[in-house]
Formats: sequence, structure tokens, C-alpha cells
Amino acid sequence: MQGKAKLIYPVLTAGQMVLMVTLVATYMNLGWCSDFLLQWMKAWLVSWPVAAATAFIAMPVAQRATMLILRLLESGA
Repeated sequence: MQGKAKLIYPVLTAGQMVLMVTLVATYMNLGWCSDFLLQWMKAWLVSWPVAAATAFIAMPVAQRATMLILRLLESGA
């Protein structure tokens, strides 16, 4: 992945993942209540930047770990 895509991809991926995680966590904590959507969106807006920043750190580590695992698998270890 090159250029702008290297910056956009983690932000979008984090946003999608956090959307689902905050949906589940908000529902488990509050149940379906009158302000559920507002509480869910507040949780998502706070969590998304944290997840995006984490993705910038975690994705290169995960890529290296993936390559290491693949090398080990291919070598028959």
C-alpha cells in the first residue's frame, strides 16, 4: 500500500470496527433505551480517533508478524 492509501486505510478500518464494537458495548451496557443512538454515536466518536491512532501503530506490527508466520509455515517449521 502506498501514499495516501497508507493513511486512509487504517482510519476507515478503525472506524468500521469501532462502529460495531461500540454498538455491541453500548447495547450490552444500556439495552435499547430512548437515547441509545445518541449514546452509541458519542461512544463511537470518542473511540474512533483512539482506534485510528492505535491502527497506525498496530498495522505494521501485524504485517511483520504475518510475514513471519507465513515464512514459518512455508518452511515447514
